Amino acid sequence: MSELLADWAVSAMDSLGGVGAALVVGLDNLFPPIPSELVLPLAGFSASRGVFTLPEALFWTTLGSVVGAIIVYLAGLLLGHDRTRALVARIPLVKASDFDRSASWFARHGTKAVFFGRMIPLFRSFISLPAGVERMNFMVFLALTTFGSLIWNTVFVGAGYVLGDNWHLVERYAGVFQTVVLAGVGVAVVLFVVSRVRTRV
Repeated sequence: MSELLADWAVSAMDSLGGVGAALVVGLDNLFPPIPSELVLPLAGFSASRGVFTLPEALFWTTLGSVVGAIIVYLAGLLLGHDRTRALVARIPLVKASDFDRSASWFARHGTKAVFFGRMIPLFRSFISLPAGVERMNFMVFLALTTFGSLIWNTVFVGAGYVLGDNWHLVERYAGVFQTVVLAGVGVAVVLFVVSRVRTRV
């Protein structure tokens, strides 16, 4: 499955250039089983082959991430909670509980969930839904999504660019970066709670 996806992604980028990279990465938002930690290093690999430059790879992949996230945000906005959850349950290889976890995380962390959620597999695809359902300020959503996506994309596109033909090694260490992000969220939450407690003392 991964090999077929990789072949298709490389073919799309070879044929369409940066637009192909945006399309492939954007689909990660619309169809979560497509892993960004696989397709992003491929964009870096394509850049290393001269299909486009590294800055172009970062621009197009981030554009694809943002456009995909906006589409998902609008879906949540228009459909509401119940219909969105029912729609998610129909996506192959996806469970309604995936949406529930994202919605719960958004309810607890709000803007931090949108920013850091762009750097966590599966959550990066689903976090836009509760943001839309809860009608989060669109410009705030757009800014957080753009910066969060740019960070995530830079790490994986850059790794694919440096590794070249060995781009597939990036997948092995994706979990390490995810753990770092989750730890960062935990630290941010603790600091927030401590600051609130201090202001009340």
